[in-house]
Amino acid sequence: MNIIIAPDSFKGNMSACEVCSIIEDGVFRADKNALVHKIPLADGGEGTARTVTQAAGGQLVKTHVTGPMGKKVEAEFGLINDKKTAVLDAASACGLELVNYNELNPMKATSYGAGELILAALDTGVNELIIGIGGSAVNDGGIGMLSALGFRIIDEKGQNVGQGGGALAKIAAIECNGVNKNLKNISIKVACDVTNPLLGHNGASFVFGPQKGATPFMVKTLDEGLAKLWNAWIKAGLADDVEQPGDGAAGGMGAALRICLGASIESGAMLVMKCSGFFNHLSNCDLVITGEGMTDGQTAGGKLCSIVARESRKAGVPSALISGALGGETQNLLSVFDYAVSIACGQTGLDAMIKDSRRDLAFAAENLIRAVRLGKKING
Repeated sequence: MNIIIAPDSFKGNMSACEVCSIIEDGVFRADKNALVHKIPLADGGEGTARTVTQAAGGQLVKTHVTGPMGKKVEAEFGLINDKKTAVLDAASACGLELVNYNELNPMKATSYGAGELILAALDTGVNELIIGIGGSAVNDGGIGMLSALGFRIIDEKGQNVGQGGGALAKIAAIECNGVNKNLKNISIKVACDVTNPLLGHNGASFVFGPQKGATPFMVKTLDEGLAKLWNAWIKAGLADDVEQPGDGAAGGMGAALRICLGASIESGAMLVMKCSGFFNHLSNCDLVITGEGMTDGQTAGGKLCSIVARESRKAGVPSALISGALGGETQNLLSVFDYAVSIACGQTGLDAMIKDSRRDLAFAAENLIRAVRLGKKING
């Protein structure tokens, strides 16, 4: 049996690489002769750069940048395609995981470190950037990132407005004369599965601000500040609108990358699948196994695992979902996946489920392959 194992991470518990190895162990218990291709995946959030780089046999590079709350943090990016392409996570520089929950404050959090991470990647001589922008702690419209790259975001007196979402209210103009020259002729792809616009009740501040620590008052203030940034982009001749899908991602960083750096915003899952070699093995595959930590109604609506299933179905290959837990209308999952199961085995409480998750994941994978082989016997 020729099998692709292509899961997301089980967030907060197991990395996608670890999930691949555990599922592989379960597969081999049931079929020692199985041919397995392990392809760990991500959707543009934290861990994307590491996942893609390892899958592509690339090199990880560590550097120190300014974290979301101003302190230095260690970040990393990957080099793939003979070091011609750099893969970055914005979350590595300004992610939610870098901030204690009680310290989250999008009025102060800055994306400056994401700009420094881009500069570090450019210094290696790459000609392409792939940037995942999920999981950020910022709502600054990318002004921190832009200022690190040489843009000047200024107030009515011509002074730099400063950092964080609170600085947006001061914006009067943006100047592009000092932009880093290494950005010239660089192709930039943004891995993003968020489709929200920049402004309004479906935009960055209203939808994602609260999870980054924004109060209702902050949400309104941040949305008004992003509108000032949009006006500055218009005055500088950079933008006509901020209604493109993904503009509201990462607190407006999606719009900043598209408008100021000419980036194309693409499906994070699809971009990672292409870079990781998923499609290279799909045509000769008998089964695709994917997985995630928690499955709910959002999964069938376009999360990574459903995209894996969709592309597998296009190729005529059945797909199986092995999930940490199944929630919502589970019957709907069977319209997306050919098989879907939770690894939970009677535990009472999340702590117990996490404790036993590796054992249960291997068991679920073994059970899946046993079921496939049983089906072949019955039908044969």
